[in-house]
This record gives sequence, C-alpha cells and structure tokens, in this order.
Amino acid sequence: MIRLIAMRELRSLLGQPATWFTLALLQFILAWFFLARLEAFLEIQPQLAEVANAPGVTAALAAPMFNLITLLLMMLVPMFTMRSLAEERRNQTLPLLLAAPVSAADIVLGKFIGLFFFLILLSGSVPLMIYSLSFGTALDHGLLLANLAGLLLLMSSFVALGLYVSALTVQPVVAAIGALAILVGLWLADIGAPENDSPWHALSPLHHFEAFNTGLLDSGDVVFFVLFSGVFLLLAMRRLNNNRRYG
Repeated sequence: MIRLIAMRELRSLLGQPATWFTLALLQFILAWFFLARLEAFLEIQPQLAEVANAPGVTAALAAPMFNLITLLLMMLVPMFTMRSLAEERRNQTLPLLLAAPVSAADIVLGKFIGLFFFLILLSGSVPLMIYSLSFGTALDHGLLLANLAGLLLLMSSFVALGLYVSALTVQPVVAAIGALAILVGLWLADIGAPENDSPWHALSPLHHFEAFNTGLLDSGDVVFFVLFSGVFLLLAMRRLNNNRRYG
C-alpha cells in the first residue's frame, strides 16, 4: 500500500505543468552556476598550481554546488509538500483515504517516499554535472559521497516537516508559507546566532549539513536528521489519526 501511495504522489507531481516549469528553471540556474564556477576555477588554476595544498576542482565546484541546491530546495520543497495532505483535505478526498483500510502510517510514509524520490529526480543533475568532470580530471569521491549523503538526509528532513505542516491546514498556500517560514526561520536564527554553542545551531538542518559539505561524516549530524525527520513524520501520522478518530 505504501508503494501505491508513493507512486500516486509521484505521478501527481509529474503530471502538473508547474512542476516541469520549476524543473526547467532549476536546471537552468544550476547549469549557469556550474559553468560560472568552472570558468572561475580555470582562470585561477595557474595560480593554484603554485600553492601548496591548493583546493582541487571538487572542493571548488562540488561544495558550492551542493550548498546552492540545499538553499534552493529549502525554498522549493514547501511548494511541493503543500499539496500532499492540505489539498487532499480541501478536495474532500482525505476522508475517503482515511476511510479506506489503510493506516495513517501508510499514508504518510507513502507520500514521504513519493516526494523524496521526486526530489532525487529534481536534484539529480548536480552530481551528474560534477561527475562529468571525471573525464578530464581526478575527483575527490569522498567529498562527493559525503555531500550526497548529507543532501539526501537534508531532503528527508525538509519533506517530513512539509508533510506535517500540510497535515495541519486545509489551504495548500498556508501549508507552503508555514513550512517555508519554519525552514527560513531556523536558517536565519542559525546564521544570526553569535555564540558557537547557541541552541539555534543545533536546531537548524542547514547547520548540520555544513559538516557533510566539507566532507565530514559526523554521526551526531546523522542522528539529528533521523530524529528530525522521524519526529515530524510521527506528528503527521498522529494528526491523521486524530482526523480519522474525530472526523
């Protein structure tokens, strides 16, 4: 049942013209940024050749590219998650789904998986662009894999939060604004906190991505993403169970 719900969610996203417009615009931005960074690296490469332990092409391109896609996804994910449950409730299809012999966990996990795989398709061009450089130079695969792992964990946290906010309201626009406000608020609180031990750092998903962006795999950051995603998925399931119980 989870697979069917996930496929339904994925088909629904891919069937919307706005999705393809967003996809085309995102690929244009990423390609432009990639070529601009590559051109800048090639211009300073003669100077870097004279510097000991100079950053390679992977550090010069991969880290900024993954950092850019995380910021773009922070803006885009609420637009995709807003429809998942809020629009079901507005169109009166959620009561039918809740009346079916399917658990709230199946509904939430199915929509989560569908959205997660959609975001993989959306951001898949980033590693492809970077790995295209392997035909002409050696890449730091450890740095790339760390960024990929961090990106997947970050996407899961964005989707889980967006699903929960979508489960709270009838209006998709309100769900999008609410999820975006929380994500941007955590990000701004993180970058605005002056102390290194500020609790705002610990609450921001983008802060926990920074270690992955530099090539470090910290078990504490992995645990944060797992707990962050798990908590919001459980909250979304509880919300749907309350809808089923009280109507």
